[in-house]
Amino acid sequence: MPSDQDIKAIENLPPLREVISAHGLRAEKSLGQNFLLDVNLTDKIVRQASPLNGKTVIEIGPGPGGLTRSLLKSAAEKVVAIEYDSRAVEALQGLKDAAGDRLQILQHDALDADLQSLGTGPKVIIANLPYNIATTLLLGWLKDLRESPGAYDEMILMFQKEVAMRICAPSGNKVYGRLSVISQWLCETKPVMELPPAAFTPPPKVKSSVVKFTPKTVGEDAPNFDVVEQITQQAFGQRRKMIRSTLKSHEAQFEDLGLDPKSRAENLDVEDFVALARFS
Repeated sequence: MPSDQDIKAIENLPPLREVISAHGLRAEKSLGQNFLLDVNLTDKIVRQASPLNGKTVIEIGPGPGGLTRSLLKSAAEKVVAIEYDSRAVEALQGLKDAAGDRLQILQHDALDADLQSLGTGPKVIIANLPYNIATTLLLGWLKDLRESPGAYDEMILMFQKEVAMRICAPSGNKVYGRLSVISQWLCETKPVMELPPAAFTPPPKVKSSVVKFTPKTVGEDAPNFDVVEQITQQAFGQRRKMIRSTLKSHEAQFEDLGLDPKSRAENLDVEDFVALARFS
């Protein structure tokens, strides 16, 4: 828990625009960078999380540190910021000086990072994800939750709005797909904030949404993550085809599970896919 003095030290840091200018931290499209500088918005994102007392918060792609500052003003025990861009790592040093041991900055590719090995106690991921790797990162963390129950207490993640819509879509919806099934199998998913392009520097061409992921407890008979991923990939890879074509190898189970072979993937519920995966 930061003291009033700790919070004041963070609030007295130079404005983020000055930090960006001083370090030549121009957002790079190739890195999926769009910086969120409005402290009111970053504070609001942090407030979407459950109480952070005693927890390690992991942030991906902090950039100049806007969301990081808000995280450090919370009750989190520690904040671990993983940043690939060496310019941003340098720009974060002033924040590191103000926060001391509560902030750990790792220059690393988030795609290769073992988040479960970071920090102590319960872990929460809160991040404005780089758009170009957001889905890949999410699937990796969901796999962590399946293979190591309790790996993360919660995830508060920002995506392009269209990705957030796919994550939270119910069956029967035109954007319901593989990401919907896997996310909702392992977590309760809830969109909690929407941000316009103007909130970012530079403004992206799309709206953004923050989704809250609350891990579920899956039963001992839960299928392997890779099997669920494979089945959903087969089913939604040709989503306009009937499942008797896309999931032909599972046709013997359709009758047992009460599935109409003429159904399309978007008409199957999350539990239908999980039940099919149990037979594999």
